[in-house]
Amino acid sequence: MLASILTIGAFSTTLFTACNPDACKDVVCQNGGTCVDGDCTCPVGYEGTNCQTLSRDKFIGVFTGSETCTVGTDNYSITCSANSDNTKFNIQNLYNQSLTAIASANGNAFTIPSQTVGSGVTAVGSGTITGNTMTVTYTVNDGVTSNTVRSPELNKFT
Repeated sequence: MLASILTIGAFSTTLFTACNPDACKDVVCQNGGTCVDGDCTCPVGYEGTNCQTLSRDKFIGVFTGSETCTVGTDNYSITCSANSDNTKFNIQNLYNQSLTAIASANGNAFTIPSQTVGSGVTAVGSGTITGNTMTVTYTVNDGVTSNTVRSPELNKFT
């Protein structure tokens, strides 16, 4: 009787496993990603089917366009470059004043946490990217005045 129960148990286990193949068997997740039910769950800072792409990479480049602030409209370029932290990138020439801010990327969005970007000058803001077009809103404060800047469309210069 015991042998019959063990045989049925072994057969059931084999049948169950054969009917439910491991969905992650042939999935290779990169950069510390983990496979769950056949799909990669990527760590912060990575995206893509196999976590093969740094999220910040889409922001890297030179963007040109106009910015509108409380003192008027200005046309100029900003350069976004890689930061040593894979989840961040540097925004250079912020406010057309050679100021550099560090932004944190998250998918198609980014934040500029409050930080000192020049002598007595702070900046804070956020933005998004769609294709090659970046939209950003940030506030610059020099201790005397505060200007909120909106860039409705900064286009990537390729």
